[in-house]
Amino acid sequence: MSDEVADGFVRVRLDLSYDGKDFSGWAKQAGGRRTVQGEIEDALRTVTRSSTTYELTVAGRTDSGVHARGQVAHVDLPESVWAEHREKLLKRLAGRLSKDVRVWRAEEAPSGFNARFSAIWRRYAYRVTDHPGGVDPLLRGHVLWHDWPLDVDAMNAAAEALLGEHDFAAYCKRREGATTIRTLQQLSLVRGDDGIITATVRADAFCHNMVRSLIGALLFVGDGHRTADWPGKVLAAGVRDSAVHVVRPHGLTLEEVGYPADELLAARNVEARNKRTLPGLGCC
Repeated sequence: MSDEVADGFVRVRLDLSYDGKDFSGWAKQAGGRRTVQGEIEDALRTVTRSSTTYELTVAGRTDSGVHARGQVAHVDLPESVWAEHREKLLKRLAGRLSKDVRVWRAEEAPSGFNARFSAIWRRYAYRVTDHPGGVDPLLRGHVLWHDWPLDVDAMNAAAEALLGEHDFAAYCKRREGATTIRTLQQLSLVRGDDGIITATVRADAFCHNMVRSLIGALLFVGDGHRTADWPGKVLAAGVRDSAVHVVRPHGLTLEEVGYPADELLAARNVEARNKRTLPGLGCC
């Protein structure tokens, strides 16, 4: 599948961050709900004095209430619009956008770049505290309070069975026609000096609710309600388990998106569009 930019247009990479608290997720929705995509597209249209809305493509769609520190998107702009506005685009966007969303970089993308399909991994962090007093009021919008003591070593032991390429159907909200096969590259938890436990979750891609479901399962291990082998058994069963809770979104932040070297971008685009199967299984 070709990903060539139309004649007369320039593909621009945008690096951005946002506090998800007051957004109904990334993607535009009917009914006038406030979304990150809608907010940035409106601001772009205004600051470039365009009558056309130039649509953004994002590396990873975040759900309502989820934050991002290292989100990446691209937009195809007419060459004339880019030439006229490139030098002052960031400052003008800063003046137009609400304070809970910021674009930090806007640069012409290398050939073959696609914010979504070129990505080779996404890294999220989920933050939780088990302090008996609750969450620091200054961090309450970004840290979950779990009111049982958590054993981080037990959670890390449970996470090991989830690493690698698997069908994560048991941890995903199904979407018609979408595969749930993913490669989980990292799932590790560390308790900081402040007592906050940060889970680092990295994969080539994520299906809907995957990160928050994985964290929900590990919390049940950490507080002693389940044994360390339980999350792996849920994964192997391949079906949603009612005991796996999707934890609240405010503890989750998209931290970083990884891309290959420029000369590998086009090949990655093709690979990422192929529907995946596990070894030994026939194709769709």
